[in-house]
Amino acid sequence: MFSITKRILAQIMNDKRSLAILFVAPILIFTLLYFILGDSGYIPKITVYNVSESVLTGLEKSAVVEVTDSLPELKEYVKTQGQDAIIWADQEGMHIYMLDRNSKTSKVLKAFQDINSSSIHISYEYATNDDNQLDSLSFVFLGVISFFFVFILSGMSFVRERTNQTLERMLMAPIRRSTVIGGYTFGYGILSAMQSVVIFLFSVYVLKLHVQGSYILCALIMIIMSLAAVSVGALMSIFANNELQLVQFIPIVLIPQIFFSGLIPLDTIPYGLGNLCYFAPIYYGCTALQKVVIYGEGIEIIYPWILGLLTMIGILFILNTFLLKKYRRL
Repeated sequence: MFSITKRILAQIMNDKRSLAILFVAPILIFTLLYFILGDSGYIPKITVYNVSESVLTGLEKSAVVEVTDSLPELKEYVKTQGQDAIIWADQEGMHIYMLDRNSKTSKVLKAFQDINSSSIHISYEYATNDDNQLDSLSFVFLGVISFFFVFILSGMSFVRERTNQTLERMLMAPIRRSTVIGGYTFGYGILSAMQSVVIFLFSVYVLKLHVQGSYILCALIMIIMSLAAVSVGALMSIFANNELQLVQFIPIVLIPQIFFSGLIPLDTIPYGLGNLCYFAPIYYGCTALQKVVIYGEGIEIIYPWILGLLTMIGILFILNTFLLKKYRRL
């Protein structure tokens, strides 16, 4: 028993990836959680109309307050002016209007909690009492779950192709590396696209997931995300010698991306860490899904995020083609 224990410990101590997963990855994840989920110091932006001086003074203690002379068009004003809420008073009492529920709107409510008012009416544009938790976060689950399993499938398949020397024999033939990567990407991409469509249809017609916008547009976004997941899996497989080593990349490659999927508003993340989202394919896909599933937007609104996702796929394709050169025997 002791000899087996000694061998296992020696094996792990000589495996730098395992040591990093055991000690470095948890520290990095918890550090990221500290920065993202801790007190961000975000100051909400609130527009007020027809409120008393006492209410205005109370709000100014913990929010950036803008006073307007007339009640604007609520939805359009909040979206175009970058405001977190609109507060106004009438004969029915105080009204608070916000787009949806997130950590920014909780800051608004916290700024308002010390103000005494006999009647407070809180309304959300994209959330009702009938919505369940799955509906409000559906865009996150659709994007992340599909991306996760496609990454595992494609990455392990690429590793298996190398360990069986299938890829090596193919590279010895007079064939371009880009052709090899393109063939694998689109081959696994077709399977992953089918998986994405099945997941979406199951969520909508079996789980009764509410989708505000176009079903076809949602399926298209998920298909493009699946191609990005295949490319990420292929890239990570180049640095893994077996399936276990590929799995070890999950805490480093996938988990940090979840924080940029829309679970947390990016502008509430301190120290500019929210800007890391531009390196995460999940950010582009989940943001596009959010605008279609929750906000009901069309292609004319979400095309920048689709272009960003396609750009990530192009960059990953170039990296995979370049790095594959190390396996070609000259």
